[in-house]
Amino acid sequence: MGKAKPAAARAGPAQAKGKANPNPFEVKVNRQKFQVLGRRTRHDVGLPGVSRARALKKRTQTLLKEYKERDKSSVFLDKRLGEYERGLSAEEKMLRRFALEQQKHHEKKSIYNLNEDEELTHYGQSLADIEKHNDTVDSDSDTEERGTLSAELTAAHFGGGAGQRHGKEGEDGEQPAKSRKELIEELIARSKQEKRERQAQREDALELTEKLDQDWKEIRALLARKAPRPEARETEKPKPDAYDVMVRELGFEMKAQPSSRMKSEAELAREAQARLQRLEAERLRRMRGQDGEDGRRPEHTSADDLHDGFVLDQDDRRLLCYRDGKMNVEEAEQGEQTQAAGGSGSEEEGAASSGEDSESGGADSHSDLESDAESEAEQQPQGESRQTCGPRPPSGDRGAAATELPYTFAAPTCYEDLKSLLSGRSPEEQSLVVERIQKCNHPSLSVGNKAKLEKLFGFLLEYVGDVATSDPPGLRVVDKLVVQLYSLCQMFPESASSSMRFVLRDAMHDMEAAVETKGRAAFPGLDVLIYLKIAGMLFPTSDFRHPVVTPALVCMSQLLTKCRVLSLQDVVKGLFVCGMFLEYVSLSRRFIPELINFLLGILHMATPNQPSPGYKLVHPFRALRRNSELLLVSAQEDVATWQRSGLPLHWAAGSRGQTTVEANHARLSCLAVGLALLQHALLLYRELPAFPAIAQPLRALLTQHLAACNLPLELQELAQSLLADLEARRQLLRPLTYEKTKPEPLKLFTPRLVKVLEFGRKQGSSKEEQERRRLIHKHKREFKGAVREIRKDNQFLARMQLTEIMARDAERKRQVKRLLGSLATQEGEWKALKRKKHRR
Repeated sequence: MGKAKPAAARAGPAQAKGKANPNPFEVKVNRQKFQVLGRRTRHDVGLPGVSRARALKKRTQTLLKEYKERDKSSVFLDKRLGEYERGLSAEEKMLRRFALEQQKHHEKKSIYNLNEDEELTHYGQSLADIEKHNDTVDSDSDTEERGTLSAELTAAHFGGGAGQRHGKEGEDGEQPAKSRKELIEELIARSKQEKRERQAQREDALELTEKLDQDWKEIRALLARKAPRPEARETEKPKPDAYDVMVRELGFEMKAQPSSRMKSEAELAREAQARLQRLEAERLRRMRGQDGEDGRRPEHTSADDLHDGFVLDQDDRRLLCYRDGKMNVEEAEQGEQTQAAGGSGSEEEGAASSGEDSESGGADSHSDLESDAESEAEQQPQGESRQTCGPRPPSGDRGAAATELPYTFAAPTCYEDLKSLLSGRSPEEQSLVVERIQKCNHPSLSVGNKAKLEKLFGFLLEYVGDVATSDPPGLRVVDKLVVQLYSLCQMFPESASSSMRFVLRDAMHDMEAAVETKGRAAFPGLDVLIYLKIAGMLFPTSDFRHPVVTPALVCMSQLLTKCRVLSLQDVVKGLFVCGMFLEYVSLSRRFIPELINFLLGILHMATPNQPSPGYKLVHPFRALRRNSELLLVSAQEDVATWQRSGLPLHWAAGSRGQTTVEANHARLSCLAVGLALLQHALLLYRELPAFPAIAQPLRALLTQHLAACNLPLELQELAQSLLADLEARRQLLRPLTYEKTKPEPLKLFTPRLVKVLEFGRKQGSSKEEQERRRLIHKHKREFKGAVREIRKDNQFLARMQLTEIMARDAERKRQVKRLLGSLATQEGEWKALKRKKHRR
């Protein structure tokens, strides 16, 4: 404080002019780091309190005043004409203002007074004269003449002088006075006479007009018989342009017809159920020998009956119409619908036919799966029944009706019920039975149908497994039932996924148990392979993780790594799993090392054993083993007679009774399938960075071992094309090396000269650069100061707004308290008055 006193005393007269002795607590001393002799400081002492008060006073006088007057205007502007034009004198300004005032007055007067300046007319007659109502039109006249009523009529009807005139005539003695009735009768007779005369004149004018028209027609016919000009004969009619022809064709095209409303899933299910129930009732009636709807037998018809007792109850005439620019005769659709509704039974009998003579060759050919037939059923119910059901036997044939497939089925409650329904039927009939079970037990028809159909999916999976393991396997039945499995999976995805996971879990447990007990596992049966195939068809395989597909991929990987290849049957199963792998990863392009390893082992089994093959084999394959030459064919005759064909899936179930030639041909077919699958796999993985390392053992096997084997020409070409693809994608990997750096130059001993500039300035800059930097620094300082002042202004306005809000709130609270006090006083007076009344 001792050092601050002289500075404060020195700065007091300069900075605080109005204060002789400033408050010592408001004085701030800005200390300097270094004391420089001869330097003058302007801000060594500051008064922040005084500066803050001065700024607050300035904002109160300026900013607060603008804030309070923000929505007010206290400026008067002289908007008189010519007031701010310096070139006009006072007299000229006055003349202009007077002319403008007269013009406004004239415009205002002419708006509301239409008869002031010009006279308006109607049919050439002034509106002012018409408004006098002197001309009255005769109501009895229907001609175009618009005359006025006579004075007698006016006097008779409206009075005004008739009595005076009659009185005068009576006084003169010339004519006796007529009564009012006589005058009216004379007026009526005169009016009728004039009307008859006008009617006669009109008829005469019409006769003359007709005669004139007839004469003109005769003259016109004579004028039209002139000889044509020779130029007109020679000219031909120009052909229409292609654009004109197209425009005319588009004009005659049929316009789009509005389509019917799309039905919901529940409505379609109800319609399908009603149709199947109707067909089943008809089948039962035919089986009992009942033809009519009422269940009675048809009446006996005599051989002499001429069938002439019919009654024409409908109009079966055909309508003539044009379709696509051509004449067409189409039948009236309403007549057909009326006949179908009349109970003739012909259409329904055709809908209920068994379809034994259909193209499928089964006992029933109802294709309820076709969407086209279903869409046609919405528009033409009778035609749909005829298409879906095919021709049916006569109503009296009980045997055909008894062997016909039922139309309605109850949902099976256990697997044995489903097996009893499907056993002994053709694949088409089994698929149709499952479809009709779905339609008759749709979830929208009843509450418990959903649980029944969910169980049906599991029963179908179990049935498919039994059919696949039968001897021989019913692969055609499986192919037909996959469609029904897909529809049920789309309807109930959660229950379908849980059922499929349960099946795959059982297969994995069996394989793990075999590995734990025996140390190795065998390839599973055909049912597990079919389950894996169905899983890829029912669920999406391109997902990164899926509750069904991911376990299926793990299961197939385990099959290719833990199951040993001991026979051709195992080779066929392994190749089938490889094909399923490629189908699974066709979209995601996921790399499967087990797939490449298994195909490499299959190709190795087709080559003779060597101690060092040049590539490494992974389990379950080994270089030297008893079955390491399982696919090797040494018989030249069998190689020459082999023809390429696919591998039937039933070979995986067992190959009994194969001869040596057939076994060799099967080995070559397996080798061909393995090469084709390998080519497909390498096509998927050709974009991977590790493709050269993946293809290296395959390249060594194809070039060193498989090329030396005696293979058919077709297999040699396939191997050469595969090797060419590998060579085309071959890349030489270069080893990692350090990046080359620029060599460091030798140190120079030449001294470096540096220009010494004045202290305090930026070195290495010119005057222009120094001036530019000074302006930039000044701009930054001013910008910061402006931002600081704007921030302080906003804070000041916020405080003022808060003060106003608090004042308004206090005033509102005061008024509320006053009103509450007044209400309390009134309530007290009312209670006192009430107590006073009770006392009385």
